[in-house]
Amino acid sequence: MNTLEQISHETMIFMRGKYRLDEVGDGKNELKFKQGQKTILTIYIHDDKYTFLIIFGKKERELFEMQQQEFSEYILDYYNNSKTYHDGKWMFIDVKTLQQLEEVKKLILIKKKPNRKPFPKENALFSMCGQRCDLCVHYQNLDEQLRTIMELHLTKMWGNTDWSMRCGGCYSENCYCKDEPCNAKSCIVKRKLSECKECEEYPCIKATSADYRSMIHTEVHYADEITWGILPYVPNQYENV
Repeated sequence: MNTLEQISHETMIFMRGKYRLDEVGDGKNELKFKQGQKTILTIYIHDDKYTFLIIFGKKERELFEMQQQEFSEYILDYYNNSKTYHDGKWMFIDVKTLQQLEEVKKLILIKKKPNRKPFPKENALFSMCGQRCDLCVHYQNLDEQLRTIMELHLTKMWGNTDWSMRCGGCYSENCYCKDEPCNAKSCIVKRKLSECKECEEYPCIKATSADYRSMIHTEVHYADEITWGILPYVPNQYENV
């Protein structure tokens, strides 16, 4: 991945790992993360950068000013030069580097405390490419009541209605793609590796089921669709929360 792709991927890993929010895109170049009617973050997509809009109310401004020494001049300039309206200080921050993204993450954490309760990792079953087999709708040992809930949201996310295939996970005899290797397994063989995380290009979004949906997008997806239709299929999603 190039730098902008890394920014895109890391942004979604962070937002989805920390927050349970609706993702409302305009189909063009804008994505909003919302909780009900309240917008937590807006991202504008450009060819050479992303612009993050974060609005700080009075309480957030007080919190920021208590820890502003922890931020670079780059962020301080945006904060000091942003206009303050009746609903808060509007900061349009251009992000072109991963270092800038890390500072923006800290601003988002000031804006809103994390509200996602991560799934337990004690019995996590990972695939060769880093997906959570045990959280996949096709996993043969999945609780059936949970599977029914997942199918509803997965249908909305992917448009598919047949979720009958069953799989025992990458390392089992009942792996669905044992005889017809998926993209990840084919690539592993070609590169003479045992699993994707050994590769210097890992994580590779093209090898996952979530593909482009693990990146900043302009579609509309609601919180439960994200939880069941995307998070289990994105490498590292449950290792970075």
